[in-house]
Amino acid sequence: MNSPITLDALKVLDAIERKKSFAAAADELFRVPSAISYTVNKLEEDLGVALFDRSKRRAELTTVGNMIVEQGRLILKATDELTHMAKQSADGWESELRICIDSILLFKPIYTLIEQFLKTYPWINIRVSEEVFGGTWDSLVSGNSDLIIGATGDPYNNDFAVHPIGEIDFVFAVAHDHPLANEPQPIANKIIKQYPSIVVADSSINLPARSVGLLDGQARITVPTVQKKIDAHCLGLGVGFLPIHRIKEQLESGQLVTLELAKCENRQSELSMAWNKDNQGKALAWFVENIQKIQEKLL
Repeated sequence: MNSPITLDALKVLDAIERKKSFAAAADELFRVPSAISYTVNKLEEDLGVALFDRSKRRAELTTVGNMIVEQGRLILKATDELTHMAKQSADGWESELRICIDSILLFKPIYTLIEQFLKTYPWINIRVSEEVFGGTWDSLVSGNSDLIIGATGDPYNNDFAVHPIGEIDFVFAVAHDHPLANEPQPIANKIIKQYPSIVVADSSINLPARSVGLLDGQARITVPTVQKKIDAHCLGLGVGFLPIHRIKEQLESGQLVTLELAKCENRQSELSMAWNKDNQGKALAWFVENIQKIQEKLL
């Protein structure tokens, strides 16, 4: 069934409500007043309801008329946005950009970048997700993300462009009141194994899961994100390595302390951002360029 409520009728009602008269609405829409009256009368006739209270001197909407105008404005706005999106899509701009951030990174600098982007390109939707270890690559490989930030290791195939964003250092850290904090240093593995290791679960679904820093026979407490791991360390629930850039405040306040281990190589990890080489979207290109300008703030 064709609705008598057309976009043109909604524009007429919107103009009348804002201008508070048929004549003023006609001027705004560059029409004669009789054309405005005809549109309103025809819509009222087709709907079988009164949209304006004719007993008043000024054009005042009835309850039904108000409802149609309020909902109609949402339709008009959505139509304008759709028109704009169609034009921008034809010009190479995506309607949505999906960004996957590895849990090890600081999110705030990327949020600041998103805010900057949306001031210029407000019609583009941004979807941010968080993954861990191989889950970051998995998100790109499976087509669930357009851009991944903070990926570790080599790309799984030649379809992806990769740009290094920096290297992070890890330290072995425990709560200030954890029993290990009172042990003579360097601490042997056999002593460390007496306490649970806090482990962040690899969020990969399709790619092989990974884990690091575990000792044979050591109990573990598995958490979903790096922030949850930091929280668990601060509560003294367990031990393990933490990225030093994420725990500066806790170290400065004394909430966490670092320990020297008897058998421990330097723990470092190189991070990258990656995207599909075939993706020529302008929003993606904007973020690739600008993340390189702020990459030191992520670490």
